[in-house]
Amino acid sequence: MTHLPQPLHDWFAARGWEIHPHQQAMLDAAHAPSTLLIAPTGGGKTMAGFLPTLADLHASPRRGLHTLYISPLKALAADIKRNLRTPVDEIGMDIRIEDRSGDTTYTQKRKQRADPPHILLTTPESLALLLSYEDAPRIFNELQRVVVDEIHALAESKRGDQLMLGLSRLQALAPDLRRVGLSATVEDPEAIASFLARHPQPTKIIHADPGPAPDISMLETETAPPWSGGGGRYAIPAVLEQVKRHNTTLIFHNTRAQAEIFFHHLWLANEDQLPIGIHHGSLAREQRMKVEQAMVEGSLKAIVCTGSLDLGIDWGDVDLVIQIGAPKNVKRLVQRIGRANHRYNAPSKALLVPANRFEIVECKAALDAVKEHDLDGEPRSTGPRDVLCQHILASAASGPFAADDLYREVTTAGPYAKLTRDDFDRCLDFCATGGYALRAYDRYQRIVERDGKWQLRDPRSAAQIRMNIGTIIDTEMLKVRLKGRRGGSALGEVEEAFASTLSQGDTFLIGGQIVRYEGLNEMTVEVTRRASDNPKVAVFSGTKFANTTQLSQRIMRLLQQDSWPDLPAHTAQWLTLQRERSKLPEPSRLLIESFPQDSREYTVIYGFAGRNAMQTLGLLLTQRMEEQGLDPLGFLATDYATMIWSLQPVTDPTPLFKIDNLRQGLEDWLAGNAVMKRTFRASAIISGLIDRMTQGKRKSGRQATFSSDILYDTLRKYDPDHLMLDITREEAMKGLIDFGRIEEMITRTRGAIDHLQLDRVTPLAAPLFLEIGRVPIKGAAEERLMAEEASLLMAKAGLE
Repeated sequence: MTHLPQPLHDWFAARGWEIHPHQQAMLDAAHAPSTLLIAPTGGGKTMAGFLPTLADLHASPRRGLHTLYISPLKALAADIKRNLRTPVDEIGMDIRIEDRSGDTTYTQKRKQRADPPHILLTTPESLALLLSYEDAPRIFNELQRVVVDEIHALAESKRGDQLMLGLSRLQALAPDLRRVGLSATVEDPEAIASFLARHPQPTKIIHADPGPAPDISMLETETAPPWSGGGGRYAIPAVLEQVKRHNTTLIFHNTRAQAEIFFHHLWLANEDQLPIGIHHGSLAREQRMKVEQAMVEGSLKAIVCTGSLDLGIDWGDVDLVIQIGAPKNVKRLVQRIGRANHRYNAPSKALLVPANRFEIVECKAALDAVKEHDLDGEPRSTGPRDVLCQHILASAASGPFAADDLYREVTTAGPYAKLTRDDFDRCLDFCATGGYALRAYDRYQRIVERDGKWQLRDPRSAAQIRMNIGTIIDTEMLKVRLKGRRGGSALGEVEEAFASTLSQGDTFLIGGQIVRYEGLNEMTVEVTRRASDNPKVAVFSGTKFANTTQLSQRIMRLLQQDSWPDLPAHTAQWLTLQRERSKLPEPSRLLIESFPQDSREYTVIYGFAGRNAMQTLGLLLTQRMEEQGLDPLGFLATDYATMIWSLQPVTDPTPLFKIDNLRQGLEDWLAGNAVMKRTFRASAIISGLIDRMTQGKRKSGRQATFSSDILYDTLRKYDPDHLMLDITREEAMKGLIDFGRIEEMITRTRGAIDHLQLDRVTPLAAPLFLEIGRVPIKGAAEERLMAEEASLLMAKAGLE
């Protein structure tokens, strides 16, 4: 057993603390090549990650960078810095701790490169940038440890892939480097361990005592949830009552727009003038920091928020979490629950507020999953090649490299362990020439091979490469500022597409305020504060989550129960009525209902494949129906169903669901689709084909889109096998289109279809008629209806 150094032991004792078993286990594993710690929120996992560092620096004081701490959030790094300074300062250890992010001054960054601190807290993007400099070997050659916090969050995105490539480069610079991953919420520890590992070496997994089960339930309200919608406004009186009873409440929403609407109505109902704030990623940094500081001080009773507060920052005295709307993902729900009660071995308290009747069923399924510790998560795919292309260019910016060496280095990274040499060489060729269709253009020839090593063709391009490092592709946002003051106070950002719909005098919500649009001035939305009872709402870029596969399967199993005593009476009656008039969906069969309504023929497919997949299914099925002369007019998709309306009834749906036909239909539809162009633009920016920044200035959304659209059309015409088109198709299939969930649905049901032809709308289908987001189909049916309407008008005019 490795003992704590005496000063650290005394510091613990002075607080009446004892080292937790998992903290001791981390000390004992200090020399393991790779370690993953899974510990509950409030369990001291950050201290566990740093104890070996503090112990080593106490035993062997030295200069230079010893430990690198990587966080997905700048705010989390700043919070860790505050917490870590306490023991270091109180013990009197001579340890420099600094953070480095986009907010760090240029002067401070230069000092850090010249004289690195003992502990540097940073983000994946800042690490990638540091590694792209020529002096990276000097900065990192004595590095002993890397601590990756909230590793589960990074493992789900390209930021994590970028980070693991960065760790492979760090390991080459510092061969004895030890890796540590910290997480509170992991559905598949082995997968995360493999993600973190330096292949082929394994990762040691340490599990902390998970502590008591959370106190989680559905919020009881006097008013029943509406049949459709996602705002949860009906529950505001009950939510306010809970806010009064607790010290600090976090009120989570799944999208920024929903958070703005809820905050607006919560404030209008806040007759007691309780101090309530709002926090999300589109608010100005100053506003977010003001709310964060108030949370630390405990001066807010409630904060309406989104995923911006998902991760492990210790926010003062939070003792209740309320989730508005079904969580869609059990792992995310557990993460959010952990924000309540940052104390070890004390249960977190949370309440779920279903936004509509069907979400009651979703919330019940999620509650059951939490109680059974059944977390969800989609399997990780191979590391994306657009991120690899960026890494190759960044490696060249730091100095010449041999292709064999870089390939060996890259394949030690978990996401790229199975990367073939052929795929690596295609990425290398792309970085060198731009590919077959682009090799004649000088700007795409960025690296060359000289004397067996690859290097930048023009050393001056290193600055441009560094300027464009990163994998986060923002929806083009415009600043919102108050007009009439010098500089104007920044309120936040709105999407460029939303701003383009505004006319002078229009009002909208941002940061809980109603503002009036006055005009656009140099890419800034200028507003004034004007009261309005009916504001528009900014369409923020917050993700619209889809139900995970595991949660969808739980919902279907719940629907198969004989009765539902744990559900509210009105919801149980609704499901019973559906069983009497039609049937309830089964996991191993595909339920399809057909019925007439308002002179239209409706077909409802209960696929439970998540919103993106059900949306894609609607596009593909209406395409097939058009070919069969069924005259589809439009469709609507939710997480659990796709509803199509047409002029002709579907009498035999079986041919519509042949997987080969659906796949071919997808290929035809994708060929020139806007989804593909949008996906291509994102991958082209990440890979370095298109610059998002040039000469220190960010391109406008229109500039970048214009460039990417021309490139996309050029490659499709002249080089259809181009690497970027392959990457685009892969990304689209697993992203917005989610065709894999459709394939899973068809595999799961094995062609077993229950097609019920009914004489009227069913209880389960009825709420779909109240949903927004209908997609019209432009085809033969529209032309036929227009012709019939014209004929009626002519007849009324006596012309027929």
